[in-house]
Amino acid sequence: MKYRLSVICISVLLPPISGEMKVIDLTWAHSKEMPQWPVEGIPKFKLNIVNRGFLAKLWFEINWFVTPEHGGTHFDSPAHFAKGKWRAHEIPPERLIGPAVVIDVTSQAERDHDYRVTKSDFDRYEREHGRIPHGAIVLINSGWGARFQDKKLVFNSEKIDDPSTYHFPGYHEDAISWLLTNRNVSMVGVDTPSLDYGQSTTFKVHVLCGQNGIIGLENVANIDQIPVFGATIFVGAMKVFDGSGGPARIIATFDPLVSHEYRTTWIVVIVTSVLFGIYGIYITCFRMRRVGARHTE
Repeated sequence: MKYRLSVICISVLLPPISGEMKVIDLTWAHSKEMPQWPVEGIPKFKLNIVNRGFLAKLWFEINWFVTPEHGGTHFDSPAHFAKGKWRAHEIPPERLIGPAVVIDVTSQAERDHDYRVTKSDFDRYEREHGRIPHGAIVLINSGWGARFQDKKLVFNSEKIDDPSTYHFPGYHEDAISWLLTNRNVSMVGVDTPSLDYGQSTTFKVHVLCGQNGIIGLENVANIDQIPVFGATIFVGAMKVFDGSGGPARIIATFDPLVSHEYRTTWIVVIVTSVLFGIYGIYITCFRMRRVGARHTE
């Protein structure tokens, strides 16, 4: 009866944290409305519809499109800012998957639109959640995703074709230098248009990442919907031969057990399970001693 009670208690607690794996799309739709960095000679995205209708009694759709490499949700190959480094088709597949690390700087970015992630932000993360793991994909959540549907809000400027007027958060080069020297990461990403903050003219973060073979992710969507640790990220990087980057479909998966809303329940389950386990061992030993005592009599 006591064992049944323990099983019932644990089974009541477990359902909220043992559901199916959650999957979150971290990608904005690739379209002509997406923000892209203004570079002379780079066309805007265009989808050309060849056929969208019935063809020989069968519905048939086929199109072709033109797209910039670095528009919307996309990846930067190391070659983007470093000569002789990996181009898009050369990136090893094992670098396209890794544990997510989310650095939350929403409050800092709200106060300072030119905020740059510092080493102290990494220190704070590691104090609260442990060491940044091997092969991590590090993302910053600045809250900029809420601006994506409006280019003027994304670039934080009335002149979206003039980069000198841009104001949005990014990484500080000193923080990236520390991260790449002291932690083994695969990618770094942002929910803004650039790894470097909006006012950068030297793009030192891009250069550091490129020189160290680190892939960049920009305009990442829905970062606020994944836990700060415990998720796994998959980057479907378009394998364009000799490309300096390209469109990416980025997916995050995680067990709800790791999310903040279930953490307390998870702790309760573990503690309860341990206590019932100890209790079960105690009862078993007590009964064995009683049986042994009877045989002795």
